[in-house]
Amino acid sequence: MHHFQVPRLLIALLFTLIASSCAVTPPARHSGQTNDVGAFVADARTQVSVVGAPRVLAVFDLDNTLLAMEQGLGSDQWYEWQKEQHAHEPCDPRVVGDRLAVQGALYFASAMRPTQPDAPELLRELQDLNVPVIALTSRGVDFRLQTFRELRRNGYDFRRSALSPEAGWPDDFVPDNGIRPVRYEDGVFLTTGQHKGAMLDALLRKTGAEMPSVILMLDDKQTNLDAIHETFDPLGVSVRSWRYAGEDGLVAGFDPEASDRLWQQAAPALDSLQQVFGADHYDLNGAMHKSGCTD
Repeated sequence: MHHFQVPRLLIALLFTLIASSCAVTPPARHSGQTNDVGAFVADARTQVSVVGAPRVLAVFDLDNTLLAMEQGLGSDQWYEWQKEQHAHEPCDPRVVGDRLAVQGALYFASAMRPTQPDAPELLRELQDLNVPVIALTSRGVDFRLQTFRELRRNGYDFRRSALSPEAGWPDDFVPDNGIRPVRYEDGVFLTTGQHKGAMLDALLRKTGAEMPSVILMLDDKQTNLDAIHETFDPLGVSVRSWRYAGEDGLVAGFDPEASDRLWQQAAPALDSLQQVFGADHYDLNGAMHKSGCTD
Protein backbone atom coordinates (compact mmCIF):
# COMPACT_ATOMS: atom_id res chain seq x y z
CA MET A 1 0.00 0.00 0.00
CA HIS A 2 1.42 3.37 -1.02
CA HIS A 3 1.09 6.40 1.28
CA PHE A 4 0.50 9.75 -0.33
CA GLN A 5 3.26 12.23 0.61
CA VAL A 6 2.69 15.95 0.43
CA PRO A 7 5.69 17.64 -1.25
CA ARG A 8 7.74 19.80 1.05
CA LEU A 9 7.31 22.79 -1.24
CA LEU A 10 3.53 22.48 -0.98
CA ILE A 11 3.76 22.27 2.81
CA ALA A 12 5.86 25.43 2.91
CA LEU A 13 3.36 27.17 0.66
CA LEU A 14 0.46 26.16 2.91
CA PHE A 15 2.23 27.50 6.01
CA THR A 16 2.94 30.77 4.18
CA LEU A 17 -0.69 31.16 3.23
CA ILE A 18 -1.86 30.43 6.79
CA ALA A 19 0.64 32.90 8.26
CA SER A 20 -0.40 35.57 5.74
CA SER A 21 -4.06 35.13 6.62
CA CYS A 22 -3.23 35.71 10.31
CA ALA A 23 -1.00 38.75 9.74
CA VAL A 24 -2.24 42.18 10.75
CA THR A 25 -3.08 44.32 7.76
CA PRO A 26 -1.85 47.89 8.38
CA PRO A 27 -4.71 50.39 8.42
CA ALA A 28 -5.08 52.53 5.33
CA ARG A 29 -4.10 56.19 5.39
CA HIS A 30 -6.97 58.55 6.01
CA SER A 31 -7.72 62.24 5.55
CA GLY A 32 -11.03 63.52 6.83
CA GLN A 33 -12.81 66.22 8.78
CA THR A 34 -14.84 66.29 11.97
CA ASN A 35 -16.33 68.78 14.41
CA ASP A 36 -16.25 66.24 17.23
CA VAL A 37 -13.13 65.13 19.12
CA GLY A 38 -15.11 61.96 19.87
CA ALA A 39 -14.89 60.84 16.23
CA PHE A 40 -11.10 61.05 16.44
CA VAL A 41 -11.06 59.05 19.68
CA ALA A 42 -13.34 56.43 18.12
CA ASP A 43 -10.95 56.05 15.19
CA ALA A 44 -8.04 55.67 17.60
CA ARG A 45 -9.93 52.97 19.47
CA THR A 46 -10.40 51.09 16.18
CA GLN A 47 -6.70 51.33 15.34
CA VAL A 48 -5.77 50.03 18.79
CA SER A 49 -7.93 46.96 18.15
CA VAL A 50 -6.00 46.35 14.92
CA VAL A 51 -2.34 47.00 15.78
CA GLY A 52 -2.32 47.36 19.59
CA ALA A 53 -2.00 50.46 21.77
CA PRO A 54 1.83 50.67 21.79
CA ARG A 55 1.91 50.85 17.97
CA VAL A 56 -0.47 53.83 17.82
CA LEU A 57 0.53 57.47 18.39
CA ALA A 58 -2.20 60.07 18.85
CA VAL A 59 -1.24 63.70 18.26
CA PHE A 60 -3.32 66.78 19.08
CA ASP A 61 -2.94 70.38 18.03
CA LEU A 62 -3.94 72.93 20.69
CA ASP A 63 -5.25 76.24 19.33
CA ASN A 64 -8.74 75.90 17.82
CA THR A 65 -8.46 72.13 18.25
CA LEU A 66 -8.50 71.52 22.01
CA LEU A 67 -8.37 75.10 23.30
CA ALA A 68 -9.80 78.40 22.05
CA MET A 69 -9.58 81.98 23.28
CA GLU A 70 -12.58 83.38 25.11
CA GLN A 71 -12.72 86.24 22.60
CA GLY A 72 -11.45 86.97 19.10
CA LEU A 73 -8.61 89.20 20.31
CA GLY A 74 -5.44 87.15 20.67
CA SER A 75 -6.95 84.08 19.00
CA ASP A 76 -5.37 82.11 16.20
CA GLN A 77 -7.69 83.84 13.73
CA TRP A 78 -6.66 87.23 15.11
CA TYR A 79 -3.00 86.32 14.58
CA GLU A 80 -3.62 85.11 11.01
CA TRP A 81 -5.61 88.27 10.22
CA GLN A 82 -2.81 90.45 11.63
CA LYS A 83 -0.25 88.56 9.56
CA GLU A 84 -2.26 88.89 6.34
CA GLN A 85 -3.16 92.53 6.98
CA HIS A 86 0.45 93.42 7.74
CA ALA A 87 1.50 91.93 4.40
CA HIS A 88 -1.03 94.03 2.45
CA GLU A 89 -1.62 97.15 4.58
CA PRO A 90 1.16 97.33 7.20
CA CYS A 91 0.14 100.83 8.29
CA ASP A 92 -3.48 99.87 8.99
CA PRO A 93 -4.12 101.43 12.45
CA ARG A 94 -5.60 98.12 13.63
CA VAL A 95 -2.33 96.28 12.93
CA VAL A 96 0.09 95.99 15.82
CA GLY A 97 3.84 96.25 15.38
CA ASP A 98 4.82 92.92 16.99
CA ARG A 99 1.91 90.49 16.87
CA LEU A 100 3.80 87.73 18.71
CA ALA A 101 4.57 90.05 21.63
CA VAL A 102 0.96 91.20 21.77
CA GLN A 103 -0.37 87.65 21.55
CA GLY A 104 1.95 86.60 24.37
CA ALA A 105 0.58 89.38 26.58
CA LEU A 106 -2.98 88.41 25.72
CA TYR A 107 -2.27 84.73 26.45
CA PHE A 108 -1.03 85.86 29.85
CA ALA A 109 -4.00 88.11 30.62
CA SER A 110 -6.86 86.19 29.03
CA ALA A 111 -8.35 82.74 29.52
CA MET A 112 -9.07 79.89 27.15
CA ARG A 113 -11.88 77.34 26.96
CA PRO A 114 -12.17 73.79 25.64
CA THR A 115 -13.34 73.71 22.04
CA GLN A 116 -16.13 71.40 23.21
CA PRO A 117 -17.21 70.74 26.82
CA ASP A 118 -16.36 67.02 26.75
CA ALA A 119 -12.97 67.37 25.06
CA PRO A 120 -10.91 66.90 28.28
CA GLU A 121 -12.93 63.79 29.15
CA LEU A 122 -12.48 62.40 25.63
CA LEU A 123 -8.74 62.91 25.90
CA ARG A 124 -8.70 60.96 29.17
CA GLU A 125 -10.70 58.14 27.55
CA LEU A 126 -8.07 57.89 24.86
CA GLN A 127 -5.26 57.89 27.42
CA ASP A 128 -7.02 55.12 29.34
CA LEU A 129 -6.38 52.88 26.32
CA ASN A 130 -2.64 53.22 27.11
CA VAL A 131 -2.06 54.92 23.78
CA PRO A 132 0.89 57.34 23.63
CA VAL A 133 -0.76 60.76 23.31
CA ILE A 134 1.02 64.10 22.89
CA ALA A 135 0.27 67.68 21.93
CA LEU A 136 2.07 69.17 18.92
CA THR A 137 1.60 72.93 18.78
CA SER A 138 3.03 75.72 16.65
CA ARG A 139 3.31 77.87 19.76
CA GLY A 140 6.78 79.03 20.64
CA VAL A 141 8.76 78.41 23.80
CA ASP A 142 8.00 81.95 25.02
CA PHE A 143 4.36 80.88 25.51
CA ARG A 144 5.26 77.87 27.66
CA LEU A 145 3.92 79.10 31.02
CA GLN A 146 0.66 80.45 29.62
CA THR A 147 0.12 77.22 27.69
CA PHE A 148 0.53 74.90 30.67
CA ARG A 149 -1.59 77.14 32.88
CA GLU A 150 -4.56 76.93 30.52
CA LEU A 151 -4.12 73.22 29.83
CA ARG A 152 -4.16 72.53 33.55
CA ARG A 153 -7.04 74.90 34.23
CA ASN A 154 -9.16 73.19 31.57
CA GLY A 155 -8.42 69.65 32.70
CA TYR A 156 -5.90 68.52 30.07
CA ASP A 157 -2.87 66.49 31.19
CA PHE A 158 -0.55 65.06 28.52
CA ARG A 159 2.18 63.92 30.88
CA ARG A 160 0.35 60.71 31.79
CA SER A 161 0.51 59.57 28.15
CA ALA A 162 3.71 61.27 27.00
CA LEU A 163 6.51 59.80 24.96
CA SER A 164 9.42 59.04 27.29
CA PRO A 165 10.92 60.92 29.02
CA GLU A 166 7.50 61.88 30.38
CA ALA A 167 8.76 65.15 31.85
CA GLY A 168 10.60 65.99 28.65
CA TRP A 169 13.85 67.94 28.83
CA PRO A 170 14.61 70.89 31.13
CA ASP A 171 16.00 73.08 28.35
CA ASP A 172 15.04 74.30 24.91
CA PHE A 173 16.82 72.68 21.96
CA VAL A 174 17.10 73.10 18.22
CA PRO A 175 15.87 69.82 16.65
CA ASP A 176 17.22 68.03 13.62
CA ASN A 177 16.02 69.85 10.49
CA GLY A 178 14.95 72.79 12.69
CA ILE A 179 16.10 76.40 12.74
CA ARG A 180 14.49 77.69 15.94
CA PRO A 181 14.51 76.48 19.56
CA VAL A 182 11.70 74.16 20.63
CA ARG A 183 10.61 72.61 23.91
CA TYR A 184 9.24 69.18 24.82
CA GLU A 185 7.76 69.07 28.30
CA ASP A 186 5.06 66.98 29.98
CA GLY A 187 3.89 65.56 26.66
CA VAL A 188 3.58 68.97 24.97
CA PHE A 189 5.88 69.82 22.06
CA LEU A 190 6.19 73.58 21.41
CA THR A 191 7.57 73.72 17.86
CA THR A 192 7.85 77.50 17.34
CA GLY A 193 6.00 77.55 14.03
CA GLN A 194 8.15 74.92 12.28
CA HIS A 195 7.09 72.09 9.93
CA LYS A 196 5.04 69.75 12.10
CA GLY A 197 5.98 66.62 10.21
CA ALA A 198 9.70 67.30 10.50
CA MET A 199 9.29 68.28 14.15
CA LEU A 200 7.39 65.11 15.06
CA ASP A 201 9.99 62.99 13.28
CA ALA A 202 12.77 64.81 15.16
CA LEU A 203 10.96 64.24 18.46
CA LEU A 204 10.57 60.51 17.83
CA ARG A 205 14.27 60.26 17.06
CA LYS A 206 15.31 62.29 20.09
CA THR A 207 13.14 60.27 22.47
CA GLY A 208 14.29 57.00 20.93
CA ALA A 209 10.68 55.91 20.52
CA GLU A 210 9.94 53.11 18.10
CA MET A 211 8.34 54.34 14.89
CA PRO A 212 4.56 53.82 15.27
CA SER A 213 2.52 51.78 12.85
CA VAL A 214 -0.28 54.37 12.95
CA ILE A 215 -0.17 58.11 13.62
CA LEU A 216 -3.49 59.81 14.25
CA MET A 217 -3.41 63.61 14.06
CA LEU A 218 -6.13 66.11 14.94
CA ASP A 219 -5.49 69.69 13.83
CA ASP A 220 -7.65 72.57 12.61
CA LYS A 221 -5.16 73.50 9.87
CA GLN A 222 -4.93 71.29 6.81
CA THR A 223 -1.39 72.49 6.12
CA ASN A 224 -0.22 70.93 9.38
CA LEU A 225 -1.94 67.65 8.55
CA ASP A 226 -0.36 67.71 5.09
CA ALA A 227 3.03 68.16 6.76
CA ILE A 228 2.53 64.95 8.77
CA HIS A 229 1.61 63.04 5.60
CA GLU A 230 4.58 64.55 3.77
CA THR A 231 7.00 63.27 6.39
CA PHE A 232 5.55 59.91 7.40
CA ASP A 233 3.82 58.54 4.27
CA PRO A 234 7.21 57.80 2.63
CA LEU A 235 8.28 55.99 5.82
CA GLY A 236 5.42 53.52 5.48
CA VAL A 237 3.57 54.82 8.53
CA SER A 238 -0.21 54.85 8.25
CA VAL A 239 -1.19 58.47 8.87
CA ARG A 240 -4.82 59.03 9.73
CA SER A 241 -5.34 62.79 9.70
CA TRP A 242 -8.45 64.56 10.91
CA ARG A 243 -9.10 68.27 10.38
CA TYR A 244 -10.99 69.65 13.37
CA ALA A 245 -13.77 71.96 12.16
CA GLY A 246 -15.51 72.69 15.46
CA GLU A 247 -14.26 76.29 15.57
CA ASP A 248 -14.77 77.06 11.87
CA GLY A 249 -17.83 79.21 12.48
CA LEU A 250 -16.05 81.48 14.95
CA VAL A 251 -12.98 81.66 12.75
CA ALA A 252 -15.09 82.67 9.75
CA GLY A 253 -16.97 85.22 11.86
CA PHE A 254 -13.86 86.90 13.25
CA ASP A 255 -14.51 90.65 13.62
CA PRO A 256 -11.35 92.81 13.31
CA GLU A 257 -13.19 95.94 14.42
CA ALA A 258 -14.46 94.37 17.63
CA SER A 259 -11.02 92.97 18.40
CA ASP A 260 -9.41 96.35 17.82
CA ARG A 261 -11.87 98.03 20.18
CA LEU A 262 -11.07 95.46 22.84
CA TRP A 263 -7.36 95.88 22.26
CA GLN A 264 -7.63 99.64 22.72
CA GLN A 265 -9.15 98.97 26.14
CA ALA A 266 -6.68 96.26 27.14
CA ALA A 267 -3.42 97.78 25.90
CA PRO A 268 -3.15 100.61 28.48
CA ALA A 269 -3.90 98.20 31.33
CA LEU A 270 -1.32 95.68 30.14
CA ASP A 271 1.24 98.44 29.67
CA SER A 272 0.58 99.75 33.19
CA LEU A 273 1.04 96.28 34.70
CA GLN A 274 4.33 95.92 32.87
CA GLN A 275 5.54 99.28 34.14
CA VAL A 276 4.68 98.33 37.72
CA PHE A 277 5.74 94.66 37.81
CA GLY A 278 8.28 94.39 35.00
CA ALA A 279 8.43 92.39 31.77
CA ASP A 280 8.91 88.92 33.24
CA HIS A 281 5.76 87.43 31.70
CA TYR A 282 5.33 89.58 28.59
CA ASP A 283 7.04 92.55 26.96
CA LEU A 284 5.07 95.16 25.05
CA ASN A 285 7.90 97.64 24.73
CA GLY A 286 7.91 98.60 21.07
CA ALA A 287 5.09 96.21 20.23
CA MET A 288 2.96 99.00 18.78
CA HIS A 289 5.71 100.57 16.70
CA LYS A 290 5.37 99.95 12.96
CA SER A 291 8.48 100.69 10.94
CA GLY A 292 7.91 103.09 8.05
CA CYS A 293 4.47 104.19 9.24
CA THR A 294 3.55 107.64 10.51
CA ASP A 295 1.12 108.16 13.37
